Amino acid sequence: MIDTALVRRLVDRQFPHWARLPLTPVEPGGSDHVIHRLGPGLAVRLPRRADVRGQADKEAAWLPRLAPLLPLAVPVPVAVGRPALGYPYPWAVTRWLDGRAATVGEVGDSHHAARELAGFLRALQSVPPPDDRTGLTGGRLADRDAWTRGAIGRVAAAFDAPALTALWDAALAAPPRSADPVWFHGDFHTGNLLTRDGRVSAVIDFGGLGHGDPAVDLMMAFTLLSAPARAVFRAALDVDDATWLRGRGWALTTGLSAYTAYAGTSPAIAAQTTRQIRAALAG
Repeated sequence: MIDTALVRRLVDRQFPHWARLPLTPVEPGGSDHVIHRLGPGLAVRLPRRADVRGQADKEAAWLPRLAPLLPLAVPVPVAVGRPALGYPYPWAVTRWLDGRAATVGEVGDSHHAARELAGFLRALQSVPPPDDRTGLTGGRLADRDAWTRGAIGRVAAAFDAPALTALWDAALAAPPRSADPVWFHGDFHTGNLLTRDGRVSAVIDFGGLGHGDPAVDLMMAFTLLSAPARAVFRAALDVDDATWLRGRGWALTTGLSAYTAYAGTSPAIAAQTTRQIRAALAG
């Protein structure tokens, strides 16, 4: 169990110069990380699972290079902690980012937010390619085919399974990207977006950062934006039909992943992912 006492011991042992700073759990934390605020200006993030154990090192390697080129704030890595005291994964200390998780009610209808999000992706995609792609992710929709079809069967009581299958088939059949690969966030959805005073302020959680097909980042259109704002977002990004269709596929498979994992225990996640899946169907 990752509790505050363990986090305190890890911080004090590995970074004794922060030992006097107060440590406060952030609730609710993330689905991938336990998060604590350390003093007024720092955050401590510990992975919950092995599949996100490489995020601290990835963000420390890439975010300092990307941040100056992006129009929204992103986490600023300060230190990477190492496994110790029975805790098995690298963990991160970053600058604290003020804000709260974006919600549909706050910015979902905002055309300004839609343009800002498109601007963030345009800026990210325009960053020169890395010399070394070691550690950068880049999955394909086809890699998720068997799992997605199984998930469609498991949610048939809640959704129109034939319609989900038809969308998935169409997304897999969409022409692949022919242009050069570009940077993508990889997990660009509502939970990884912060707002302040009703405006988008920061993008967080770059564990899925990669270089390849940016269609994966279109999932934001279906997790956050209303249909009119989604149209503004698409126009601002100038997304072609094939890329948009692949993006709908990513929204479907990631929505199904969250729905099947959490809907039974979290009404909020059930509602959010139901909206995402239905928005992907609507296009």
